[in-house]
Order: sequence, then structure tokens, then C-alpha cells
Amino acid sequence: MKPKIASLILIGSLICSAAQSQNKADDIIGIWLTGGKEPAKIQIYKSGEKFYGKIIWLKNPTENGKQRVDANNPDKAKRSNPIIGLLMLTGFKFDGDDEWKGGDIYDPESGKTYSSYMYLKDKNTIKVRGYVGISLFGRTKTWIRAN
Repeated sequence: MKPKIASLILIGSLICSAAQSQNKADDIIGIWLTGGKEPAKIQIYKSGEKFYGKIIWLKNPTENGKQRVDANNPDKAKRSNPIIGLLMLTGFKFDGDDEWKGGDIYDPESGKTYSSYMYLKDKNTIKVRGYVGISLFGRTKTWIRAN
């Protein structure tokens, strides 16, 4: 009888642990305000087991009276695409340790894509690091939760 109770307790705790880890993974979902001279709002969402982010708002959505477009994209066919709605974060996976890794971040200002990871500093602040090669050669930005 006691081994059955111990087994049930173990199974129950494993289920609770898996559910708690899933909840932590989703902590990054929401709308985030970037900093800098050209702030934007990025909506981070989950698709399957990966996390993505798209630009949903720009402080300055127009340039010379026209909607801002992805003018520096290396793919010439995409240079007329609007910045608002642009997929900026792709392919991030939660590592179970308050970090989302293995993704890429696209910088529409330069038209370059960088390897990236993100981590929660607290429930309303994330640090986003973009880098080339190894994370030592990169830059970290702080984003604040907007919702």
C-alpha cells in the first residue's frame, strides 16, 4: 500500500512541476516597449513550442508622409513591406531556466539578423541580447512590459 501512495505522490509532483515550467515559459508572452531613439512595441507570442515577436507599434510610423517600410532588408523583394507587422523575433525556445534561447532577432534599421537570447530580469523587464557568433560579441537591450 505504501509504495502505491509514494508512486502517486511522485507522479503528482512531476505533473505539477511540468505545469509550473510551462507557466514560466509563457511569462514572456505580451507586449513589450523597446527603448532607444525609435521606440517600438513588440508583441511576443507562442506558436507551437517556440516564441516569436512582431512589431505592432512605432513611435514614428511614417517617414516623409509615407508608412515606414523595411528599406534595408537584404531581400530586395521585402523592402516595400511595412515595418508594422514585421516579424522581428523568431524561433526562441524556453530553456527551463528563465531564458529563451536559440532564436534570431532582425534589426530593420540595419537589415541584419543576429543570433539572440532573452531573459526576464523581473516580471515587467526583459533583457534581449543580439550577437554575431558568440554572445560575447553583442549588445543587450532592456524592454519594459507595456501591457
